This record gives sequence, structure tokens and C-alpha cells, in this order.
Amino acid sequence: MGLLEKVRLAVDKDSAGPDWVILDLHGEYPTYRSTDPVQAVVRRGESFEGLVERLEKLADAEWLRGVVVRVGDLKTGLATSRRIGLALGRLAARKRVIGYLPQVSMRSLLTTATLAEVVAPESAEVQLPGFAAEQVFFGAFLSRHGIGFENLRIREYKSALTQFSEAQMDDYQREQLTAYLDSAERTWVADVAAPRGRDGAVLDAGITSARQLAELGLITRIAYDDELVTTVEPSWPRTLELLLPDLRGARRGKKADHIAVVTVQGPIVPGRSRGLPPVPLLPGPTAGSDTVVAALRKADRDEHVRAIVLYVDSGGGSALASDLIGRAVARCSTPVVAVMGEVAGSGGYYVLAQADHVVADPYTITGSIGVVVGKPVLAELDERHGLRPESVGREQALFGSPHRPFSEADRTWAERMMEEVYARFVDRVATGRGLSAERVDEIGRGRIWSGAAAHEIGLVDELGDLEAGLVAARRLGGLAEDAPVSAVSTGFQLPGTPTFGKDAAGTLGGYWPFGTETVLTWLDHHLTIR
Repeated sequence: MGLLEKVRLAVDKDSAGPDWVILDLHGEYPTYRSTDPVQAVVRRGESFEGLVERLEKLADAEWLRGVVVRVGDLKTGLATSRRIGLALGRLAARKRVIGYLPQVSMRSLLTTATLAEVVAPESAEVQLPGFAAEQVFFGAFLSRHGIGFENLRIREYKSALTQFSEAQMDDYQREQLTAYLDSAERTWVADVAAPRGRDGAVLDAGITSARQLAELGLITRIAYDDELVTTVEPSWPRTLELLLPDLRGARRGKKADHIAVVTVQGPIVPGRSRGLPPVPLLPGPTAGSDTVVAALRKADRDEHVRAIVLYVDSGGGSALASDLIGRAVARCSTPVVAVMGEVAGSGGYYVLAQADHVVADPYTITGSIGVVVGKPVLAELDERHGLRPESVGREQALFGSPHRPFSEADRTWAERMMEEVYARFVDRVATGRGLSAERVDEIGRGRIWSGAAAHEIGLVDELGDLEAGLVAARRLGGLAEDAPVSAVSTGFQLPGTPTFGKDAAGTLGGYWPFGTETVLTWLDHHLTIR
């Protein structure tokens, strides 16, 4: 979706020229634009970073009287939806902003919660069912086809591989997901319903129409979009003014004292980051420890960088890579403020645990301090289809082979190694957060927490969005409130072919972007939050 399809000029009924903008919000809005030019071409949707720039331009446009924000098919997570809402609220402090919701959902109301005017057409589709999580378990299916799955984990809440090893959700996963959803609903009620004088009962009201929404005060009026403003032919000077990036500001940011932003997005892997996945099953970009560490060191050496913001949107990955990034954070002499995205769990929490200040959205999925080791086991599949793996040499060298289950010696070795990794993880968190190891183990054990809950138990310093992280970074760096921000670039590398391990089979290989790494601090968040 191009930017011209997201920003349109309009007039109200009393105006002689275009003095309103219709801003269409739909799609994913990843936080930062990719620095990979191939990725930037393939993923043409606007980023959250780009959206914020657009909103700042709208706020500065002297000719602009108001903005109609039309919320369409948003595919954002809850944290991003709330973050967009906060950005719209900052715009509404300077311009008149009307939210227009043809489809009223939990996310669209969250996105427009900061606006004084929220409008829906009489025929709006309304669905306010609260939140639920859905996760598919492959254990029985794989077993039926002769595929087993080894799943060693520390501790009981660590569910990264259970969707492959188990036939159904266990009690620990059910408990932690229920707690997360309860927290998310409480936060939603506080964000959306409470400011309009309502409580959680609105989620049990069975609302079906815009009229009911208006009666409950969840929207301010019922109207169609043509009753708000009228779309006009483009005014190219004003359109280009809104769409062109402010390159002068970017140049100033690199020369003056500023904040440097380093991102950790996607599975955390050894080596270099990859922007564009070469196979469809990989979950987006990967964060390579070599790339992230180089970016942190580059920012720390730069005399003009007064503070670093480490933006993390990752469910973790390699224990080794997570520790390397975490150590680089700890060794920075420049203040580091960590900001969590939709998820910053397991290795995604490991890398930021020793930052000077940690900011999370209330909806962020975080925690999951734990370790997993696993692999698919194809022994029965081999037998069924007449495949005969033969081996020579040391048995322990076949630890990662999918053609045999773990032996007792394998399990003993892996469990000892996992305990060492877990103890190191706990120590890093305890050191960074000023907690005892016993306390970290108590709130660890692989358990996920919402950002709101993590704040209560000391894993997070502040609840807020990226803007809150920038405010904290400017404070720690002794910078002015309007000090510039610049992303750290470590150069472009053409995307290569990932290493899956020699015998990763079929679709299972697509879920394993960690190369030959077998010890993972990984939070599997392939579940649907509805």
C-alpha cells in the first residue's frame, strides 16, 4: 500500500480549499523502516516510524484545520495499536482530529482512545468480544505421521516448543496466557472505557450497533465520512509537503548531539542480521548478534551520541547471541534505555536486562526467563518409509540428529548445559534489575508477563511507548527535549541462505532460523491474540 493511498486531502463544507487531511490507517506498521533496500521494496507498507513523521508534519502544517483518521483493517498487535493512539493524541493536542471507524473493534477503539471525537457510520460493523488467545498444537498430528519432538525446558512455564511436542495446552501455558489476557483486558478498560465513564461491563454487553456505542459513550456521534469532510483532487504542493521526508533533520541528527537508536527485531541469531527472509516460513527479519553488537559499539564510540535507545521486538532465540548482545549493552559507557515492542521475551528480555532504564507497553509480552533444547525426531517416519540412517563414530556427536531421540547421556548433558545457561540468564537479570537470584528465579521459570505485570514485579522501570523511551534517553543523556534522533546503520548485506541444520525436515525447518544453535532462550509467540 503506497503512501498516496494513505494520505488524502479534503475540505469541510465551509472551506474554499483543501485544508483537511484524511489519513487511512491499515496494515501492520512495524516500528522501524528496514535499512535493507530489498526489504523496503518488498514491504511497501508504512512503518510506525514513518507514521509518526507524517503526524509531526501534519501538526506543523499551518494551513491544516483538521485530520480525519479512518481506521480500517489494522493488523497491528495491541502494543502497536496503543502506541498509534498515543501518537494521535499528541497530534490532537495541536490540531482537530476525528477518528472514523467503519469497523469498530477492540483495536480500533484502542487506537482512537486518546481522541475527543470518535465517529462511526450507522451501519458500522461492531465486535467488542474482549481478548482470547488461540494456539495450534501439532503433537498428535506429527505423531500420527511418525514424527516425534524432543522438548527439554527450564522451567515449567517455558512453552517455546510445546506446540510441537504436545497434543494440547498444558496447565502452565493456560495459566500464564489467562493471566496475560486478564491484564490486557484490564488495561484496555482503563485506556478505552474508563475515560468515557464505563467499566469492564461493556465487554459483556453484547454490543452490536453504532447506536449502542453512542448510547454508552464509546463513540461521540454517528455519521458517515461524507458528513465530515469531502475528498478533493490532490493539491500536489501540499501532498508532497506531507509525504517527503525531512532529510535536513536527519542530517542534523548525525552532526549534533543526539540519541542513537539500535533495533533488535525478529529471532535473535548468531552472526549478521537479515532483513528479507529468503523463504516464506521464516517469521520476518532476524537480529544477528554481530550486527547488533557492532551497532551498539559504534553508537557508544560516537562523541555526538549522548544516549542509546535499544528498541526490542523479539521473542529471543540463540542463548549465545542473546548473551553477546546483553554484554554489549552492559559495557556501554553511554546510557542505554531499552524500549519493548509487541514482545520482548526470553532472549528478547535477556538482551535488555542490563540497560540503565527499561520501558514497556502495558500490552507487551515479556519475561519468559527460561531455556529450551529440542529437535524433531523422525525415527518412526524413517521406519515407515524404509529409510535407514546409518552412523559411525561417537554417539554424542549425533546429539542434534533428527533420526534418533535423545539418549540418557544426551539428556544428562543437555540438562546440565541448560541449567548453566539458565543460571547465567538469572544472574544477568539479577545484576541488571537489582534483584536477588532467588527472586528472579521465582518470577522467571519461563513464565510470560504482560508489560503491566512486569512493571509491578520489577522487570520494567516505566510503562510507556517509544516516545517515553526517548524522553528518558534525553534525560539520562542531558539533552534538550527536542534533541534529534538517528538510527544506527552498520551497512547493507545482501540476504543469504540461512542454515537450518543438516537434516531439518519439511516445514519444521522453516520454524528454525537459529542455524545449528540448540540451546535457546526463545519465547514462541506464534499464537493468535484476538
